This record gives sequence, C-alpha cells and structure tokens, in this order.
Amino acid sequence: MSSAGRLELSERDDAGHLTVTFIETAAGKGGSRVDAVRPRESKTYAQQLLEVFLPAGYPHTVTEDYIQYQIYDSLQAFSSSIAGLLSSRAVLEGVGVGDADASPTAALLLSVLQESMGRIATILFAHRLGTSLEPECKMYRLAADVFNDTAMILDCLSPAFPKATRVLILSFSSVLRSLCGVCAGSSKASLSAHFAKRGNLGELNAKDSSQETVISLLGMLAGSIVVSWIKTPMATWSTLIALLSIHLATNYAAVKSVSMRSLNRQRANIVLSSLLRDGRILSPAEVSARERIFERDGALRWIDGSVLGHCRIGAPLENMLHFMGHRRHKRSGAVDLQDLTLADLVRVYQDEAYLLWSCGSAAVIVLKQDCSPLDQLKAWTQALLLARKGTMRDEPKAAEHDTSGGRLAELRFALEEVKELFDAYETKLRDAGWDLDVAVLESRPGVRVQIKTEWAA
Repeated sequence: MSSAGRLELSERDDAGHLTVTFIETAAGKGGSRVDAVRPRESKTYAQQLLEVFLPAGYPHTVTEDYIQYQIYDSLQAFSSSIAGLLSSRAVLEGVGVGDADASPTAALLLSVLQESMGRIATILFAHRLGTSLEPECKMYRLAADVFNDTAMILDCLSPAFPKATRVLILSFSSVLRSLCGVCAGSSKASLSAHFAKRGNLGELNAKDSSQETVISLLGMLAGSIVVSWIKTPMATWSTLIALLSIHLATNYAAVKSVSMRSLNRQRANIVLSSLLRDGRILSPAEVSARERIFERDGALRWIDGSVLGHCRIGAPLENMLHFMGHRRHKRSGAVDLQDLTLADLVRVYQDEAYLLWSCGSAAVIVLKQDCSPLDQLKAWTQALLLARKGTMRDEPKAAEHDTSGGRLAELRFALEEVKELFDAYETKLRDAGWDLDVAVLESRPGVRVQIKTEWAA
C-alpha cells in the first residue's frame, strides 16, 4: 500500500443497515492502521423492542404481505384468548366446580373422554384432510377458527343441559378443537413457508411463537378483568358473541391479505381465464383481491365469477373409463367404449404427461408417472378452455351428442392451443411472481398411470 493509500470496507445486516465501517490507512514503514467506525445508534427503544419479535432483516427477509397478516393475526389471537377464558369458566361450571355434590372422579373421567376423542379425531382428520391442506391453506386457516369458535359456543351452552347431554356436547367440542388443531397447524406451516424469502423459515416460526406468547399473555390479563366483571348469562353471551365476531372478522382480513404465489385450482382459474380472455397476466396481489376463501371443490370458474363446469385432477383411470363408456359390467367392472378406443385417447396425449377427457361441463384428468407441476397446470388449463368453449356453443348440450371422432379432434385442437399459450406466456408468468414449480392442484390423494404402448403397423 502506498503512503496515500486508503481502503474502506462496510458491513451491513440482513436489513441493509450499516453496522460498522473498517478503514485502513498507511502507517509508515510498510505497515497500516485499521479503524472501526460504528454509526451512531439511531433506533428508538420501540424499534429495538420490535426487533425481538420480527424476523432478522425485516422487511427484506419476508414477503410484503407478512406484516399485514401478523397485525390481523395478533388481533384475532387477543380476542380468542379472552373468549377462551369465558368458555373455560363455563366448562368448569359444567364439571361441577362450586357444586358440593360434584365428584372429582367424574370430572377426571370426562377429561379423559374428551382427550381420547380429540386424539382419535386428530388422527382421522389428518388422514382425511392431509392432502388438501397445502393447496387450500387460506381456506383451512379460516375454517380452523370457525371450528374453534363453534367449540367455545358449545362449551358455554353445556352447563344448561343435563349431565348426560353435557358429556356429549363437551366431547363434540373436543373433536372440533382437534379439527381446528389439524387445520391451523398445517395451514400455518404453509403460510410461514410463503412468508419466508431467504430460507429463514425456522427463525420466522420462532419469532411467530414469541409474538403468540406475548399476545396470549396480554389476552389472559385482559380476560381476567373481563371474567371478573361479567357474571350474568346475558352479559356473558353478549361479550362472547362480540369477541367471536371480532375474532372471525380479523381472521378473514388476515387470510385475505395474503397473496400466495402458487397456483392452486382457484388461483389457476383466475390467472388462466384472464390470460385466455385478453392475454393479461394478473399479479399475485390482484388475484388475492379476487380470490374466494371458500371455493367449490374442483370448480372450473371463469374470471367473471361464472362456474363453467367441474374437473377432477389426479383421478384413477377407472373414473375416466366410466366417464367415457356407455355401458358398464357390474360384476367384472369392465367398461364398453363405443366408437373409440382407449388407444385413440392415448395417441392424442402420447407426448404429454397426462390424459384428459371432457364431455359437456365435466372433465377428468389422469396424470402419468413423473408428471410435473407444470404439466398439471397445462392439463387444468385445457379443462378450463374446453369448459369455456362448451358454454359458448349455441346448443348447450351439443357436446353430449358429438361423435367420439369429433370429440377427439376438439381435444387435439385445445391441446395445441394450450401448448402455444404456455410457449408464449410461461416465462412471463414466472416474471409476474408466480411459482409454477409447486404442485398444489390436487386436493385429494392422487394416483399415477404408467403407459406401455405397442402400436400396430
């Protein structure tokens, strides 16, 4: 380094804030001096306190919708904590707290029954709903709180019933809470994965737990005051309904504020119908504003809100054969196909990773082995396109009377349109913020088919 040389190095944290600057200057005889210059502390105590509960590097390490969701989520957790104390008091009254004739053994057995039914329900619900929790995480996040609030209402109603009926009511409320736990836990994991931008999922979950701890503590403190002041049934029910209304309203606002980047069936309908109609690609935020929290399973819905038909993706091949066939053999399960063969349909899709059959407003998609998420999206696009064409015909039921040859030709034509669409817009969809590499179109356990062909000469 020359005598006039100077070297400066800056360190910044995850949020881009300057933490320290190192300056090296010549010190003579070939040596140098390195000084560390730290900026003056400009953060207020409130900002430093918030950093304890926000992910490191906020807001650069999370998505833009993170803070809005967390604000609404904190409000709903606060109201839920207070409402939970009211329902807990009702349960204690129901099991006999304050009653000299009440038996501790009976209360213990009731607790065992509730716990047992809840755990069994958890296993059954996880088995039944496991596949659909990721694609419809926003719906199940809101549904979880509907189940939880229903359980609270049942708890508050239980003291008014005889003991035998009370046991059934409290057991059913335990089942609802189990369903809430399955839905809330899994959907929350999906939402956290959406918010984390830089592989900071673990830290984000840890900070979220810190937020929940503080909110629950504040809720219990406020609830203790509320419970001590509210004693009459009328006041209890008025307060409970008000709290649960706030709880559900803030939950709805929370899930509506989330702009998911994966294309499940509903978001695919919105994005693809806009693309097919006028070539416009909607952003995740625009789609979130149009998205319904509760949507019909498998609906093919156009961007104007009209339902064009219904589609089952990832269906067993047997379902497609029954859909295509005109006669079934009940004993053997065989299907007679008239005017076409299964090989005809396989030839149409021999270069694709799926098979599709559409008739009228209904469609069935069978996925081949190693079908990628993009292949599934193409299949859903073709089903939506065919349903749209079906509604634009002069005769609504014309498709039911088409010859099989004409139907296959329509499938080929629609397939070519889909190929051209994705060749032109796949990159643009990714640039708009959509993640096309996540498979969230299937909401039920699916199967895959492997095809071996030996075409006759």
